[in-house]
Amino acid sequence: MYDTLDLSRDDRGVATLTLNRPQKHNAMSGQMLQELQAAARALAADRSVRVVVLTGAGKSFCAGGDLGWMQAQMQADADTRAREARVLAEMLNLLNTLPQPLIGRLQGNAFGGGVGMASVCDVAIGADHLKMGLTETRLGLIPATIGPYVIARMGEARARRVFMSARLFDAAEAVELGLLARQVPADSLDAAVEAEVVPYLDCAPGAVAEAKALARALGPKIDKSVIDLTISALVTRWESPEAEEGIGAFFEKRRPGWQEK
Repeated sequence: MYDTLDLSRDDRGVATLTLNRPQKHNAMSGQMLQELQAAARALAADRSVRVVVLTGAGKSFCAGGDLGWMQAQMQADADTRAREARVLAEMLNLLNTLPQPLIGRLQGNAFGGGVGMASVCDVAIGADHLKMGLTETRLGLIPATIGPYVIARMGEARARRVFMSARLFDAAEAVELGLLARQVPADSLDAAVEAEVVPYLDCAPGAVAEAKALARALGPKIDKSVIDLTISALVTRWESPEAEEGIGAFFEKRRPGWQEK
């Protein structure tokens, strides 16, 4: 059914949604974004699913946006860029508004959009070797469509410590920043995720869904106007000389002009 994802469920109603491009460290391609939208819609409509676990196959959770996909956006016209940005934004919104609890299981690397994916989880647990970073500005881009979810998760003050600098941080700092609920040894990751899943199986699923919706309503507003703002910001940034230089430098394996030689 999916080429870039694996979706399975057990007899308890626990679904596992796995990003499945391990050879690319689960970087998000255009196809993966479309498939994530479809999977999120299917999960939301399936009332037999009680909990969803989001994880990545192989060494990494998600290395962010696929650079080939980003390069294609640089060569596209503004309308195409806006459509692609909306696919990304709507995918994040669909995951963020799942009626079921979404538990993140993170290992390896979570960069850029991978941090956004962690931020839409209700609880994210990371292996202690995990490295994270909002790396967009290194390429002349900005963390736009993921921004509302990152800010909602961390709060503005903590987010500003890492939102613009592109520096990497470890699992311990991710806990301090509020991105992760906790860090555990890699060989304890599955057990820690299971410990987050089990309590929900004793709860009324309708009450869980309504409580989650209430929590979202009481938190920072992420509505159409906010999503449209992030799409516009991303498209504008894609059209900038800095983005052209940053992505070009990456593919040409050289330093961009703003870095010291």
